[in-house]
Amino acid sequence: MPRSSPLRVAVIGAGPAGFYAAEHLLKQDENASVDVFDRLPTPYGLVRAGVAPDHQKIKNVTRVYAKTAARPGFRFFGNVEYGSQLKLEHLRRHYHAVIFTTGAQLDRALGIPGEELPRSHSATEFVAWYNGHPDYRDLEFDLSQKAAVIVGVGNVAVDVARILCRTHEELAKTDIADYALEALRESRIEDVYVLGRRGPTQAAFTNPEAKELGELEGADLIILPEEADPDPISAAELEANPDRMSVRKLEMIQSFAGRELTGKPKRLHLRFLVSPTAIDAAPDGGVGAVHLVHNEIYRADSGALRPRSSDRTAKIDAGLVFRSVGYRGAPLPEVPFRTDWAIIRNEEGRVVDDDGSTVPGVYTAGWIKRGPSGVIGTNKACAVGTVNALLEDDASGGLPDPQSPTPESAASMINEVAPDSFDFSDWERLDELEVAAGEAGGRPRVKFTSVEEMREALG
Repeated sequence: MPRSSPLRVAVIGAGPAGFYAAEHLLKQDENASVDVFDRLPTPYGLVRAGVAPDHQKIKNVTRVYAKTAARPGFRFFGNVEYGSQLKLEHLRRHYHAVIFTTGAQLDRALGIPGEELPRSHSATEFVAWYNGHPDYRDLEFDLSQKAAVIVGVGNVAVDVARILCRTHEELAKTDIADYALEALRESRIEDVYVLGRRGPTQAAFTNPEAKELGELEGADLIILPEEADPDPISAAELEANPDRMSVRKLEMIQSFAGRELTGKPKRLHLRFLVSPTAIDAAPDGGVGAVHLVHNEIYRADSGALRPRSSDRTAKIDAGLVFRSVGYRGAPLPEVPFRTDWAIIRNEEGRVVDDDGSTVPGVYTAGWIKRGPSGVIGTNKACAVGTVNALLEDDASGGLPDPQSPTPESAASMINEVAPDSFDFSDWERLDELEVAAGEAGGRPRVKFTSVEEMREALG
């Protein structure tokens, strides 16, 4: 049965996946309209709150999203939370379809004794804190410790390591939150240890990230030569399946190994084939040391290369721990969820019930659809696939017909359930103010880090 009104879609989550979904939908159907919601007053998700402040070029992708926001039919509603304010029943009343793009907000635990000690944190918290996320601005991290351990060798782990090792002068040129800039100025950390449970050929950080580690102004990079060389199984795997990027990464890691110290104020230790087994408490009750086990690589029955523990152990004296071993999606009210994979239950973007039956008009895209994999641009193909499924369902008459599918009725509903919402023009004004404040100090911007500050700035 054909629709009786132009297609209206709600997108929950204003990060990359949400904007890519809105862009593709508005390109495919010029009569469609899309309302994008986010629980924060500001758009762009992890591009604003997750990308490291010393990686400004990556944030230029927001120019593409701003063009999407300027399209006819696009609206943004910030400071509106799905679940507590906006309910699925509201969305069904005013939209033909809903796309959930809420990302993976939770961190994975290490599952070792001592993980809950004071001064043991998730990297997620630290990244959100130094990026000025309103929910994390009041956290405290004890940077008076002499050594910090970061568990994981993905890009987020490397971001945390860089921020801990950057000089104040370097950080002062970025859009790092002002309170974080001042706290890091007083940091007494001298040694940062980054721990990878697998070998150098399996390190998840990218080649540009690896290159940066070897060029830090304020920290010498230390890699043990014996850990820079791949184990026989990994070496044979790389030879049998040569990948130019992996080969180049290994060459860089090996070129950094065994370097002489140059006397820089900090030392960044990049370790491979080690896993934490326990965290000891210091006399003050906080983190005092991290116990390690050395690993070896073996080939699992599936053919994949896996690490397993050996009988060799070690210990690092450190007063601060950050875990960065992956992310998990959070379940949403009234949306089917796979707890084992920590994603919304779906088939190619179509949300399905536990019995596999499709939930009409409900879709998902991004990390909450497929898990935390890929880079920012990976979300584009993911979102396009979901929107194409939505449009196929629309063409076949498979979308529900809402009771009141007009922009005006939806706006009235939003004003009722979330009277303090922000629109895109509010964000544009905040953006102007942040950039202007940054120009005075030679910085990209100075961020507002609380909803109250943003409201006050907008008058």
